[in-house]
Amino acid sequence: MSDAESSRELGVGIVGLGFMGQTHLGAYQRAAEAGFGNKLVAVCDADPERRAGKAAAAGNFDTDAAEDLFDPAEVKGYEDPAELFADSAVDVVSICTPTDSHVDLAIAALKAGKHVLVEKPVAVSADEVRRLAAVDAETDTLCMPAMCMRFWPAWAWLCERVREGTYGAVRSAAFQRLGTRPGWGGGFYEDDSRTGGALVDLHIHDADFVRWVFGAPDELRSTGTTAHLTTLYRYLDGPAHVVAEGGWDHTPGSPFKMRYVVIFDEATADFDLGREDQLMLAKDGEFEAVSVDEINGYDGEVRHLLGAIANGTSLEATVEQAAGLAEMLEQEREALGAT
Repeated sequence: MSDAESSRELGVGIVGLGFMGQTHLGAYQRAAEAGFGNKLVAVCDADPERRAGKAAAAGNFDTDAAEDLFDPAEVKGYEDPAELFADSAVDVVSICTPTDSHVDLAIAALKAGKHVLVEKPVAVSADEVRRLAAVDAETDTLCMPAMCMRFWPAWAWLCERVREGTYGAVRSAAFQRLGTRPGWGGGFYEDDSRTGGALVDLHIHDADFVRWVFGAPDELRSTGTTAHLTTLYRYLDGPAHVVAEGGWDHTPGSPFKMRYVVIFDEATADFDLGREDQLMLAKDGEFEAVSVDEINGYDGEVRHLLGAIANGTSLEATVEQAAGLAEMLEQEREALGAT
């Protein structure tokens, strides 16, 4: 992004200042430091302490959140999202509220003329995602689902290697995402009817990455429960073995695990979040670390959206794609025999 392209500061508003809202806030701040012109101008949350900039959240990743998130003298605090959407200083809005509020809030923001970054899952049902997609198609602003794994450097690296055929064809791709049910969210994650369970809230990351890199599968088979499942994706013209396991039923205290092993004709890529050298490559008899950018996927998605707004370019992640993903997850739910 050139200086001319990043010279205009976009006003940012964040709706929901729990763990994900604070994660987005930090990503916008780091993006500004990296030259992506933006400034937090407004927040919305029911908690007055959060509206005053006090942090109180925890999650799977260290997001470097400061105790004081922002100076409340410089950032407007709203209790009603409609008031934030009506604020002319706000150009782009992050929707970081419980899943079942995403679609209505995103639609309201779009109709108010704002660009939108809406947290995943966009909704539990494909019909709800389609409702947002219909409004998105009628507006001139951008609406992007926050599919952060597409922008996680080691995963973006993998996507490039697959698409470019750097190491030949993919023989096998296995993804794993395991942990405990989130303890934040004020009891929200205890209600599977609102979250969709680990199937929709956690496994969605790997399901989206599989679909993004290899396309929609010709067939899928799932086993387990919505709290812990494994899905095998079958391609008539593609890798012979693509599988993703996701679950949040581990005993409290268990570390979060995020891994992949992808076997190409000429190399094997091995990623493990819990390892010092997270991304390793086996090739020509050697197993060596691969250097990638040190930012995380939240940084990447925010910078991608800001860049697309500034440059008038298209998005790597769209609501239409999120609708297709939601339909695939519904197929997985049906394969599990879940209601």
